[in-house]
Amino acid sequence: MRSKQEMMELILNVAKEDSRIRAAAMNGSRVNRNVPSDSFQDYDIVYLVSDMGSFINDPNWIDVFGDRIMMQTPENMTMFPPTLGGRFSYLMLFKDGNRIDLILAPIEEKEAYCREDGLTVILLDKDDSLPILSPPSDKGYWVKKPSAFLFADCCKEFRWVSTYIVKGLWRGEILYAFDHMTICRSMLMKMLEWKAGMETDFSLSIGKNGKYLKRYVDDETWTRLLKTFPSGSYEHAWRTLFTMTALFEEVAIEVAKHFGFTYSFEEAENVKAYLKHVQQLGPDA
Repeated sequence: MRSKQEMMELILNVAKEDSRIRAAAMNGSRVNRNVPSDSFQDYDIVYLVSDMGSFINDPNWIDVFGDRIMMQTPENMTMFPPTLGGRFSYLMLFKDGNRIDLILAPIEEKEAYCREDGLTVILLDKDDSLPILSPPSDKGYWVKKPSAFLFADCCKEFRWVSTYIVKGLWRGEILYAFDHMTICRSMLMKMLEWKAGMETDFSLSIGKNGKYLKRYVDDETWTRLLKTFPSGSYEHAWRTLFTMTALFEEVAIEVAKHFGFTYSFEEAENVKAYLKHVQQLGPDA
């Protein structure tokens, strides 16, 4: 596997030797001092270029980065509509295990690009035209305090979607039930995120997909959270639902108390009773 130094030299040399590339920058986990370094971290690179079309029309220009296992270019895909506007991305996994997520952006977007992400480091500026950036910080990704309305919406969504889960389980439509469990779990994750924020004065990021949440919850909560992921059996799915419901309620009450929000105990009890009622219904009910 090529070392970090080798990869950075390669990325910079490509930019230096191509006159169309006017600037290069890096963001993501490799510039975030709060993220432990490991060999699976991507190199999130942006080249600000003067001639986008010449790159896009030459699909072989990126071969300079090495032999690939595969590459994905989202802006060329039908399944996932482009989201980057006039930019173009190459997601590359190399045979040595390294990965580069490279975005080409028109040099005209330099000001907008530099304002987008606090985790940005300028690697190269041939024209000395980019603004001076503050030291990289993940503050923009920190957990945000909830409003009373946002908290209420989270509780409402969890309870409402849980009724779809029991409907799916009673009907024998386990994939339908599992799909809605994912929605409920996302509400649980949001509530746990707020709890973690409360305990750290909202000065942390739990990372994409909550990957750092384990750092900020106790072992019991973590174990219970893992139990909200069902196996393939209906019996386990029912247990999973009630484990998730109990954990959500405990955390939600704690969050409500901390912020002085209203927690609807009546609605919560009504929904829990409904879930248990459906569980006990016979197949011909």
